[in-house]
Amino acid sequence: MAEPDMNRVDLSLCRNPPELNKGAGFLKRMIWHFVNILFIQNQYIVSYKFKAAVLRSFGAKIGKRFQIKPGVNIKSPWFLDIGDDVWFGERCWIDSLAMVRIGNNVCISQGVYLCCGNHDWSSPTFQKYVKEIVIEDGVWIATQATVMGGVTLGSHSVIGACSLIAKSTERYGVYQGNPAQKVKTRVIRKSDSPTT
Repeated sequence: MAEPDMNRVDLSLCRNPPELNKGAGFLKRMIWHFVNILFIQNQYIVSYKFKAAVLRSFGAKIGKRFQIKPGVNIKSPWFLDIGDDVWFGERCWIDSLAMVRIGNNVCISQGVYLCCGNHDWSSPTFQKYVKEIVIEDGVWIATQATVMGGVTLGSHSVIGACSLIAKSTERYGVYQGNPAQKVKTRVIRKSDSPTT
C-alpha cells in the first residue's frame, strides 16, 4: 500500500509511443501476428530461404545466407535490417518495437531476447518508450542473454550466456553477468587448423 503523500501509477493512462505505428498499420500488424505464428515460430518449417522470404515480404531487409532456426519470435519485421551470414538460434525473441540493425557474421544463440521496449518507472502513467538496438559485425550473443534497447554491441564483442546488457559494449570486449561487465578482450586466431 502506498504512503499517503506518495504519487501513484495509473496504468489506465499508459499509451503506446507513436513510433510503434511507423512501418505498419493495424491490419498489417494483425496479419503479421498470424503469419509469425504459422511460419516463423513454427517448429516444423525449417527452410531458411522460405522464412527469409516471408520476413522480406513484410519489410525486413535481410542479407545473404541468413539462418533462422525453428521457434523464433519476431515482433515487427519492418524494423529489421540484417546483414550477411547472420544466425538466429531456436526460440530467440526479437522484440523489434524499434529498429534492430544487425551487421554481418553475427550469431544470436538460442533463447536470446532483444528488447527494444521499456517503461519509465518514474512516470505516473508508466509511459512506454522504445529504443533501437545496433549489433555490429562479428558479435556473438550466447544463449539466454538479454539485450536492452538503446544499446550498441561493438564489433566482435561477445555476450556471455544468461547475461543482461543494458549499456553499449566495446569492440572485441567479452561481457558476462547481470548486469554484464567486461571480463576480457576477445582475441581471434588468424586461422583454424583443418581437422584430421
